[in-house]
Amino acid sequence: MKQAIDEVLAKIKRVHFIGIGGSGMCPLAEILHSEGYEITGSDNNTSETLDRVKALGIPVRMGQCAENIAGAEMIVYTAALLPNNPELVAAKASGVPTFERAKLLGAITRRYGNCLCVCGTHGKTTTTAMLTQIMRTAGLRPSAVIGGRLPETNSNGLVGKSEHMVCEACEYKDSFLELDPDVVVLLNVDEDHMEYFKTKENLQASFRKFASMASKAVLFNGDDVNTRQVLEGAKCKRVISFGRSEENFFRAVNVAMDGAFARYDLLYHGEFLTTIRLQVPGEHNVSNSLAAIAAAMFSGASILDCERGVAAFKGAGRRFEVLGTYRGVTVVDDYAHHPRELEVSLAAAKLMPYKRVWAVFQPFTFSRTALLLHDFSKALAVADKVVLTQIMGSREVNTYGVSTADLAEQCPGSVWFNEFDEVADYVVANAEAGDLVLTLGCGDIYKAAKLMIAKWEAK
Repeated sequence: MKQAIDEVLAKIKRVHFIGIGGSGMCPLAEILHSEGYEITGSDNNTSETLDRVKALGIPVRMGQCAENIAGAEMIVYTAALLPNNPELVAAKASGVPTFERAKLLGAITRRYGNCLCVCGTHGKTTTTAMLTQIMRTAGLRPSAVIGGRLPETNSNGLVGKSEHMVCEACEYKDSFLELDPDVVVLLNVDEDHMEYFKTKENLQASFRKFASMASKAVLFNGDDVNTRQVLEGAKCKRVISFGRSEENFFRAVNVAMDGAFARYDLLYHGEFLTTIRLQVPGEHNVSNSLAAIAAAMFSGASILDCERGVAAFKGAGRRFEVLGTYRGVTVVDDYAHHPRELEVSLAAAKLMPYKRVWAVFQPFTFSRTALLLHDFSKALAVADKVVLTQIMGSREVNTYGVSTADLAEQCPGSVWFNEFDEVADYVVANAEAGDLVLTLGCGDIYKAAKLMIAKWEAK
């Protein structure tokens, strides 16, 4: 099948994307568009990424129906679609070569001599974006596929002019096994997507297989127990560890926090290289920056390039992204959707000089919410105020019988609403000058943040 999509791409010019506005679809459309392919797309939801696609002159139809695929010589679809999606059903019945998004990404990775694939349960987008920033600073001119917007380029994708590619590699439904990594950067392994993997052993086996695919090296988090277990059975040509404990190749020592921002001394094989100062909040970004620095240096960046690149990196889109301050209330949007991610984002927020921290959370998928209900309530307890929205089911049907009311019941003092407009009304009416309002979730909760801003501006 890998060979099949490569052969199709070599013969055709018109590619249609079903769900083109998705964060994983948009950069692939950008890359093919830059290479001269004729791109069309469809989507059900408006988004900033969809606006980006349209700005490139790519025709996009809102809504998904069989008619949208007319004229396509190849069709690409996002894994977020339900099997009965009418456009997907029509595509598969049409006889036109039709591939899931991961297969196209895999074909693109095979065009580069040094493809760096960043994987792990948490931190992929931030690390991928930071690594891209460092390599750009170093003049290495990488191409990139990032799960969030890189502020410097205002896009999720980057078309470079070198052998280097930086790629965010997602484990969902084993999609990263379609890629062709030269270097695997393994950040951590935590239980997520368990509706698919079922057991921790299956999850680790998937990461182990992906690590074994690296043709050059695996760079891994030596402080993460699950990651070390994954590599115990992996067949790797070379392994390079990063972390804070003594046995790691790249090591952060003398870690200190300037408010919410970390600084540390960077050692390599025990020798001091430089002092790193992060411009993204949260102590968890120490590990992400170590991963990015290790991968960049492996690819030819100097330590000075790394220091400058990290200093220039202010975060990726929807990763603790400060949207502004309105009537004294600061609004930040964050992609956190797993309890561990909520925990570190809220912990970083609490280190900042705000009066109260609001968590406005949109649970994503019924399976994750049901399986991790108690963990979500524990993570949200870090906030001073909790506002919940309806669960965004996305690709799932609610066979779990779970609802937002179940989560609210475990979060004393929380409130929940059906509509974003109600969420925005409540926050605008009750947030006070000096508060931080943090919208959280990987769905479309950012729309609630925009509604709040619009209501404050209208006052």
